[in-house]
Amino acid sequence: MSEAARAQLVLQARGLGKRYGELPVFSGISLDLRAGELVALLGESGCGKSTLLNCLAGLDSVEAGEVRLLDQPLSALPEPAQAALRRRALGFVFQAFHVLPQLSVADNVALPLLLLGRPDAARVQQLLEAVGLAGLGERAPRQLSGGQLQRVAIARALVHRPALVLADEPTGNLDPRHAAQVLELLRAQCRQEGAACLLVTHSERAAVSADRCLRMDAEGLQPWSPSPH
Repeated sequence: MSEAARAQLVLQARGLGKRYGELPVFSGISLDLRAGELVALLGESGCGKSTLLNCLAGLDSVEAGEVRLLDQPLSALPEPAQAALRRRALGFVFQAFHVLPQLSVADNVALPLLLLGRPDAARVQQLLEAVGLAGLGERAPRQLSGGQLQRVAIARALVHRPALVLADEPTGNLDPRHAAQVLELLRAQCRQEGAACLLVTHSERAAVSADRCLRMDAEGLQPWSPSPH
């Protein structure tokens, strides 16, 4: 992709704050994600990383601040418009997979394309091969291991070539070989398709492969770099 395309802002978050009752989850979160950029987000368990992803996707509300996706004010849009923007522009890798048990593996991966009215069996097979699940498309999710279900969720998030990918611990259930394979696929999605990707991870090995690394703490988001060995 060109330098001009790479400079495009895909997501802007300004001054985000979230509470559950009287309990603050985070405050003062600001973030820019650009086309072609893979950003890793680290932080201690319980610091609000997964909640932040949900708020960036418009799946959870914030008490303060604004999220703009492709320059659209996500939280200010009516719910049908929000849902349409998410279907078109967002790919989300959930930590709990959220694979539908009544659908085959291939149909789970194809779901975003079907919701957009753009069925593409060749693209589904391409993604299954890319995550190491070639030949397993007709299986039921119950016939797969946790690591394989993780890769189904990743293929589903990427199949419709979204502008933004939000990935919550996408390598958490994978062995080192498949983790490296998935990270390379996410990088390729950013480079080739012009997507922006925010990757939540506890793995410093995964984080160092990103273009930029951030750490989330009580002060917000801070730049992070690996410790020298």
